[in-house]
Amino acid sequence: MPRAAPPKQRGSKSMSLRIVFMGTPDFAVSTLAEIVGAGHQVVAAYSQPPRAAGRGMAERKSPVQIFAEAAGIPVLTPQSLKGVDEQAAFAAHAADAAVVVAYGLLLPASVLAAPRHGCFNLHGSALPRWRGAAPIQRAVMAGDTETAVMVMRVEQGLDTGPVCLAERVAIGPEQTAGELHDVLAQRGASLMVRALSALERGTLSCQPQAAEGVSYAKKIDKAEARIDFAQDAQHVHNLIRGLSPFPGAWFETGVDGKRERIKVLRAALVAGSGTPGLVLDDKLTVACGSGAVRLIELQRAGKKPMPAAEVLRGFPIPPGTHL
Repeated sequence: MPRAAPPKQRGSKSMSLRIVFMGTPDFAVSTLAEIVGAGHQVVAAYSQPPRAAGRGMAERKSPVQIFAEAAGIPVLTPQSLKGVDEQAAFAAHAADAAVVVAYGLLLPASVLAAPRHGCFNLHGSALPRWRGAAPIQRAVMAGDTETAVMVMRVEQGLDTGPVCLAERVAIGPEQTAGELHDVLAQRGASLMVRALSALERGTLSCQPQAAEGVSYAKKIDKAEARIDFAQDAQHVHNLIRGLSPFPGAWFETGVDGKRERIKVLRAALVAGSGTPGLVLDDKLTVACGSGAVRLIELQRAGKKPMPAAEVLRGFPIPPGTHL
């Protein structure tokens, strides 16, 4: 569904902050919208430059850039913040604070020091667990039953800064990374506005992260997305929901010598056993190293996501097939 038009910025209030917002994907848009709605003055939005995408490889603006322009916020899309000119331009905003949400560029020391109160990042994990690029996906892939959204003061280390506010969030046993993403985006937006309100009042307190329990959420590698049915069923299930909807865990199969890559967007743990990768029945139950999974929602190349039963009507995968 198309996103609703963002509100235009209101005039500065006596109790509002001058904010520089730094973010790129959909996850960041919710926070920017909440900050604008709370009456803060967003003097600039920084985002990754437009990228070529789609079949025509036309340049596409990021979700944050699209939202910010519609809200009347000046947008900057530098390739880097390492240059003297870029750093001087950032300092010239005379911001009270910078808010960073999945921006995608490292902030040099001079940028971190420029806002009067510093820079604050919204991170989608229970720090220090899952520092880094893909905390939501890694938490689901690991089978975590709980995560968090946290506002932290940015340091030069990778997600090492002291935590100012946090909200714990349960991860359901069937929940996908996409579903968790949406929950954390909304909870995080509210949390950041609360943090900014405390900053205005001078009551925001940030505590160092624990030294124990550190783990890193490295970027998802394409090779990880291929389903290895030799793993136990719980591992396969977590992989599928952790990579749904993007990039999508996948397997290959085909008929008449033609192979096709099919994404699995939803699955369920079921009873069953057999050679790993063997299709056990006409409901697309697949044996794993131990146990089995039933593939519920699939996506063929160039097609929309569909229930497995519908896919099988046009693309049979009969019992006995080895995936």
